[in-house]
Amino acid sequence: MISSADKPALRARLLDLRGKAAQAKPKAGALLAETFPGDWVPETSVCIAGYWPLAGEMDPRPLMARLATAGHSICLPVVVGDGQSLEFRSWQLGDALERKALGVMEPLSHQPVCQPSLLLVPLVGCDRSGNRLGYGKGYYDHTLSALRAARAIRAIGLAFDCQMVADLPADGHDQPLDALATESRFVVF
Repeated sequence: MISSADKPALRARLLDLRGKAAQAKPKAGALLAETFPGDWVPETSVCIAGYWPLAGEMDPRPLMARLATAGHSICLPVVVGDGQSLEFRSWQLGDALERKALGVMEPLSHQPVCQPSLLLVPLVGCDRSGNRLGYGKGYYDHTLSALRAARAIRAIGLAFDCQMVADLPADGHDQPLDALATESRFVVF
């Protein structure tokens, strides 16, 4: 069993693997979008939260384009502050973005706030139980906890195959994923 004290070393190892996978598989985001199962896409138009990828992250933009073409609204996360839930603002292809802390690209402040029904979640690692390892700030854990307390919501991690591991440490505040999509598979937890 991996302990929480092992998270920094595990995070560093998985970030290295992810970086190598991103270089070796530049079309992985397009593959993921093509194979993303239709039964996980809501039939009625809803707001779906994506993200603008940081270096090495699985690129969700092809999937976001597919979902937008299907009639869904797309929003992107905005960091409000440490220890707080993310806010989601409307975004469409071609809308301007601004670079914020840690290089995160966010919609402009005048964009309307959205309440997503489905979240596409970046990650560093994921295990077979749906436990997610992020960057360590807890933004998605706070966000998912608040959203799930209000209503039913699905969270789907997007990753490269190499980011799925057998076991990750999970603390009481960690929020599990409902599914994981990679360039070659879709795993439901």
